[in-house]
Amino acid sequence: MPRIGIIGGSGLYQIEGLEEIREVRVETPFGDPSDLLILGRLEGREVLFLPRHGRGHRILPAEVNNRANIWALKSLDTAWIISVSAVGSLKPGLKPQDLVIVDQFVDRTNQARPNTFFGGGIAAHITFAHPLCESVGQILYTAAREMGASIHWGGTYVNMEGPAFSTLAESQLYRSWGMDVVGMTQMNEARLAREAEICYATLAMVTDYDCWWEAETGQTVSVELVVENLRQSSALAKELIRRSIASFPWQPACACQEALAGAIITERGAWPQESITRLGPILKKYL
Repeated sequence: MPRIGIIGGSGLYQIEGLEEIREVRVETPFGDPSDLLILGRLEGREVLFLPRHGRGHRILPAEVNNRANIWALKSLDTAWIISVSAVGSLKPGLKPQDLVIVDQFVDRTNQARPNTFFGGGIAAHITFAHPLCESVGQILYTAAREMGASIHWGGTYVNMEGPAFSTLAESQLYRSWGMDVVGMTQMNEARLAREAEICYATLAMVTDYDCWWEAETGQTVSVELVVENLRQSSALAKELIRRSIASFPWQPACACQEALAGAIITERGAWPQESITRLGPILKKYL
């Protein structure tokens, strides 16, 4: 039976309510995942939980081994991923402790983070016009509305490099572009999940306004307030995930599951055996 994956971001390092828990160590051709994967049952469904930054938050955004994380989840029959991410708001209407179902990305990293499983003799070019799975996003959005949470459907996430936060000029530039939220982790994760044919959605937790806010309003944002917003948003996200699990179908049935159909350009007879072995869980149905 396909499993539901949960990747926890800043402030979300565990999921309460899991039953029949066991830790799973996965060795991947891309190195170690961020941590051991936690396999358990939640609301009657098998789920896999992985803290993106490791337990204790010891991994910087640019150090997250996204290829190992997604490969590990794929190898354990993950069909859906709920990815939770703390973000800064670039718009007054997206307030701290609000949730956002992101639907677009702009990449402002320095491209040093590996962003594809392919290469090494196999070329593939996925379509990525709509980078998030609408089906998973809709499940989360509906559950949040039923809870009475302040949640927004749609928004563009600008993925900055980090680990430092934006300069004021950068923050103002992102606002002039019409960006909605800013963070450091989601773009490559989503791209790799699409290559792995996993339905993936970002649940963004607004912890604060980016630095444009203080410049325009004169209102300072203390570290203590951000930490408190993160604590409350994480608790809300956990409850939202618990409530949404029961609404997932038993089998995936959307276009994300066929992302590689027609995307692999290299002729099958030319695929190097080493690359086939490395991409085993991802290429399995095309062999």
